[in-house]
Amino acid sequence: MRLGTELGIDLGTSNILVYQKGRGIVLEEPTVVSWNSQTKQVLAIGEAAREMIGRTPSHVVAVRPLRDGVIADYSHTLRMLEYIIDKVAGKRRWLKPKLMICVPSGATNVERRAVRQAGREAGGGECLTIEEPMAAAIGAGMPISLPGGNMIVDIGGGTTDIAVLSLDGIVESANLRIGGDKFDEAIMRYLRNHYSVMVGERTAEEIKMKIGSAYPLEQELRLEVRGRDLMGGLPRTIEISSEEVREALLEPLRAIMEKCCTVLEDTPPELSSDIIGNGIFITGGGALLKGIDKLLSAATDIPVKIADNPLHCVAIGTGRALENEKWAS
Repeated sequence: MRLGTELGIDLGTSNILVYQKGRGIVLEEPTVVSWNSQTKQVLAIGEAAREMIGRTPSHVVAVRPLRDGVIADYSHTLRMLEYIIDKVAGKRRWLKPKLMICVPSGATNVERRAVRQAGREAGGGECLTIEEPMAAAIGAGMPISLPGGNMIVDIGGGTTDIAVLSLDGIVESANLRIGGDKFDEAIMRYLRNHYSVMVGERTAEEIKMKIGSAYPLEQELRLEVRGRDLMGGLPRTIEISSEEVREALLEPLRAIMEKCCTVLEDTPPELSSDIIGNGIFITGGGALLKGIDKLLSAATDIPVKIADNPLHCVAIGTGRALENEKWAS
């Protein structure tokens, strides 16, 4: 049993990470719940449930309870939070853990209340929220407490958060319901339209991770892909190139670049000059897409840096915010 446990939770569309005060990141699981639609029984949560996506009988359903960074299925989000709190803080505990949960900068008051309520109902005590770009900036070690402009682009699974921060506050921000999931959908759509081949979410994600890029590579890559032929209905193997994947990702990437430019245009001049000197930081899973920093730098004419450990920045920042509630929203 642990007394006074404090947890920072990165409640992401694709993955959920938990930061425990004094220990660092203690849990990382896919945000997936599988359940039996006949008995309403939850069968698996996290990695075990992810393995079931696209591989279950009709009565077993694997779902992602969060969409676009916010709660889409309240009951399964609640079960998932219960699972992770019990796993980290222990089922038998004297005190309810204090929670800090991140939300997208574009989340409405209703969506924020739903997150806080789910945290309390899942076994938490006091439950606070923090905006994702603020958490990402804290986790990336950016000097946001100083009077200077700092710009961050957090590309997650469901959303992209763009923000300019100064003096522990967000000066200008934007939220796009575009992230890694939309990248996967774009790849699936491209293969369907150009090759008449249907692939699943996991295959599309694998393509993105292995040969996906946002900017021309010094040596372009190729990959064999297996899917279902839409014409004959039989399994089929094709070979695609990184150039084709880049073409598939063009639309969602262009939307992100345009929104970054819009935020910069709306930023006060003094802060803009600071950003030119400090550079733009990219965090989140989208930061791992090859050449994303070069594409953003070309679009804005500003140096762009990928944060150290970009996948964990939001979780680390959410945990550190437990020590200073002025960052809570």
